[in-house]
Amino acid sequence: MDNGKRQLLKAITMVALATGASTSASAQEVTLRLHQFLPPQATIPSKVIAPWIQKVEAESKGRIKIQMYSAMQLGGTPPQLFDQARDGVADITWTVLGYTPGRFVKSEVIELPFMTGLSSEASSQAFWEYVQANAADEFRDVKLLAVHTHGPGLFHTKAPIKGLESLKGMKIRGGSRIVNSMLTKLGATPVGMPVPGVSEALSKGVLDGTTLPWEVTPAVKVTELVKNHTSFTGSHGLYVTGFAFQMNKRAYDKLPDDLKQVIDNNSGLSLAAAFGRGMDGGDIAAKAIAEKAGNSIVQLDAAETDRWRQASLAVETDWVNEVKAKGVDGAALVKQMRSLMAKHSK
Repeated sequence: MDNGKRQLLKAITMVALATGASTSASAQEVTLRLHQFLPPQATIPSKVIAPWIQKVEAESKGRIKIQMYSAMQLGGTPPQLFDQARDGVADITWTVLGYTPGRFVKSEVIELPFMTGLSSEASSQAFWEYVQANAADEFRDVKLLAVHTHGPGLFHTKAPIKGLESLKGMKIRGGSRIVNSMLTKLGATPVGMPVPGVSEALSKGVLDGTTLPWEVTPAVKVTELVKNHTSFTGSHGLYVTGFAFQMNKRAYDKLPDDLKQVIDNNSGLSLAAAFGRGMDGGDIAAKAIAEKAGNSIVQLDAAETDRWRQASLAVETDWVNEVKAKGVDGAALVKQMRSLMAKHSK
């Protein structure tokens, strides 16, 4: 065989190998493990995450398969979920940012009292935009798929709350250090714990009540364990908590480009909005359960709500001063978060 034919054969072989490799890469299949802390029937796992999984699997034509492990089935505790995604213990996780106090400093702004409106869909979109502009570095160790909030948090207590004075001495569960700070300013005794611990703590008398949005109350039997629910008048909720949905960077980077695109197409602002809509729908359904049970549902009037607002102002002042000491312009972040909330609440 002369040299020219050898070169031609070599070129054909290389093309064939490259084509085969390309075909193999494009046909690559992957199974991802998703870990989250609530029972599978809870609102977010069933109404948001499960449909998201189905959509991703369908758009990848079955080449991405996602197995959801609920209620910490893969081990660990809810505060460890973010690091489980970072470290590859799981490929994707969903968790509450406030479960790791002081870690997501700039993202905490969403939790300040009376910061957000009454729509989780609106506040979740505002929160996503805020994080992209101001706090993306806090998520640099993962592939961030979405951030979001729940709907307005309220009080669920064994004894009725008739005014600010009713809280004095009550042991109330808070889900983050900011919420616990607010509870202290309002006169309660805060008890920090993740959501899964609430049922047992209420039944054993460790708690006199809990702060939670309506949405999660059925999953932890709150409306069975307490009979009083107290919310507030006006266009702003008492507080919300920030959540994050993230993917292990290495798991994402190993995907071929077309599968990365599937993940990207199902991430970001639209996914934040979907989480928010799920929360809003869950609030309506859960409140109806409490109404059917005959529980007392009270909305404090405008004057009393303003008393709570004034009592909680110090939480924002404290936060601004605290982050300033870390080189963060908290006042500017508060202003921007409020601006984004107004934009998305129109």
